[in-house]
Amino acid sequence: MKKYLIKISLFLLFLCSCFQFASADDNLLKEITANRMKVPKIGDICPLNNGKSYAVISNDKKSIVVTDFEKGTVTDTLFTVNKIENCPLKTIEGFELDPTETRILLHSDVERIYRRSFTTTYYLYHIARNTFSPLSEYDGKQQMAAFSPNGRMVAFARGNNLFLKKLDYDTESAITTDGELGKIINGTPDWVYEEEFAKIKLFEWSQNSDLLAFLRFDESNVKDYSFQWFTNDYPTLKTYKYPRAGGENSQINLMVYDVHNRTTKKMDISKNDEEIYMPAFYATPVNDELAVVSLSRNQKELNLLFVNMRSGVSKLIINEKSKTYVDYENYSKLHFNSDNSFVCMQEKDGFRHLYLYDTNGILIRQLTSGNWDITDFYGYDETNKTVYYQSAATSPIDRQAEKCDIKGKRTILSDKEGFNKALFSKDFTYYIETFSDTKTPDIVAVKNEKGKVCRTITTNKELLDKCTTLQLPQKEFFQFTTSEGITLNGWIVKPLNMESKKRYPLLLMQYSGPSSQEVLNKWHIGWESYLAQNGIVVACVDGRGTNARGTDFRTATYGKLGELEAKDQTETALFLSKQNYIDPARIGIWGWSYGGFTTLCAMTNGSGIFKAGIAVAPVTDWMFYNTAYTERFMNRPQENGTGYTNNNLLDKAKDLQGKLLIIHGSADDNVHLQNTLLFTDKLTENGIQFEMQLYTNKNHSILGDKTRMHLYTRMSDFIFKNL
Repeated sequence: MKKYLIKISLFLLFLCSCFQFASADDNLLKEITANRMKVPKIGDICPLNNGKSYAVISNDKKSIVVTDFEKGTVTDTLFTVNKIENCPLKTIEGFELDPTETRILLHSDVERIYRRSFTTTYYLYHIARNTFSPLSEYDGKQQMAAFSPNGRMVAFARGNNLFLKKLDYDTESAITTDGELGKIINGTPDWVYEEEFAKIKLFEWSQNSDLLAFLRFDESNVKDYSFQWFTNDYPTLKTYKYPRAGGENSQINLMVYDVHNRTTKKMDISKNDEEIYMPAFYATPVNDELAVVSLSRNQKELNLLFVNMRSGVSKLIINEKSKTYVDYENYSKLHFNSDNSFVCMQEKDGFRHLYLYDTNGILIRQLTSGNWDITDFYGYDETNKTVYYQSAATSPIDRQAEKCDIKGKRTILSDKEGFNKALFSKDFTYYIETFSDTKTPDIVAVKNEKGKVCRTITTNKELLDKCTTLQLPQKEFFQFTTSEGITLNGWIVKPLNMESKKRYPLLLMQYSGPSSQEVLNKWHIGWESYLAQNGIVVACVDGRGTNARGTDFRTATYGKLGELEAKDQTETALFLSKQNYIDPARIGIWGWSYGGFTTLCAMTNGSGIFKAGIAVAPVTDWMFYNTAYTERFMNRPQENGTGYTNNNLLDKAKDLQGKLLIIHGSADDNVHLQNTLLFTDKLTENGIQFEMQLYTNKNHSILGDKTRMHLYTRMSDFIFKNL
């Protein structure tokens, strides 16, 4: 009896220890899915004209304070909610100072439209006079309010129209009146421009504040997409314009409104009525002049034009052509000098670098060079003739902040290997540097122009201590060479205290989309940590098509999306299967969005190496996806029918090998649920069993703490069961 009781006691002790371990794991998964392993965000920092300080929203989100760059002391409070009687703002979500720094636009009650766009109620505050009032007295929230350069007017959008508020007279007038849902949009983007060009404000003031340029969209001929929104009553139908590959886009025109004459004129941008995109336009230092980026529909040709905003006549400044596509993002941060010369990014030598042009588009000189990519452009100091930028010069997996003078002398501003980024004061005297690596959460510090640390804003020590206590496994970086002689970069996370003679299951996680990058030496604690704590080896490799390795590597997948990406993931699995700690019979793959597409490509390419896979919100036929993204990397189906056919997963569903869990949100406005439903229908037709998880009324991101916990628990259970 005594021995029997001892055995029961030991068994109960074992069960308790298992329960405690599982509970700890569940807590880790909850921390991860609730984003509590991410670094806390620092409020948006607005450098001020004096070059010595910046404005920022206070920690309690009730004030806008001025902080000294070097000392970190609060030198002024520009606005506080508590000093406004019956203030309608409880907290401040965003703000903008006018160019003279005498007025502030504030907002709080944001209502999301799509991924980036939103409506809100804007308020105006005059700092010296201490006056506070709503921007508009009329019904309806506003979008993208912006001061004129002289600070005396504000332009904003509402209900697909543009409006003008003259602050001197406290008057509001309509700039456009033809805006209509599903037909005409003025000054804000249609769905494609917002999603693929990351634009939510498409109007721009001239330097002298006399003219306002804006894009006008006519989406009348764009086909509708609808999805059901489920309630306790009958479902409602949500409908919006969504142009698919090869289909009709919105017709766009660049218009200019004359503030004094109240007239509107169409600019002459497109020749012979060719179909184009206008992903960016900027006011130049020359009064009444606009710099316009014009991109052909197939995105193989880009023009930079200088447009006279009064006559409407345009002048060609730069013309770029490519056999694949010209990256419009190279012109997303043009910098104009006082003489109207300008700096832009280009890829003339096969890598992304900075170039200085004169006002007529004649190249003055290439400012940076080398077999490495610039990954962000911070600005050009005209006084010292020095350019500031972020680069991948030391390694594609690292980022460093640098400067380079007109003679080509480079100075590395970052002093640690890892992921570094910088935000500069207006005169480049100070900059806020953010550093992290796989073992260090963001360290944010202020440095001076010589690179000396003036003060540290945060070290995120609490987060580091939490992760240290949890004893999470660390990422290790590796490289391998494929059968085609291509060297690929990756990271791997292994369970702690691995047994030397034991072989472990492997899960590949990837995104793989064009210009993306997952293998970076930066802080990120995600699902891989939870899986590793539960005995799964997790690895990630950036295949061909990904970023920071030059133009040829990035455009290698052009016209045949999915083919090389799946091949590189298959080769990754083959390489890792030969390691003595991996069980080659238990290898899985997963991904979200483009990563879901790649997962399905890898499970249908005949390799048979993947025992299981998870595809979240995957594209299954590029004919279902939007024009701007798909045609950038595939051309139109009318010109590349073979490319679309060869990588149509609906035709390859019959070749699926391995256990599949496919997941989608029913209200995904980006990658439509249709992709998953038609793919699983093909699986059904071919007698292939699968698992599916749908999330009601959830969009492409499948957000929400409880939802995310459910999602990752569902995926974890699938991996534990099948690997």
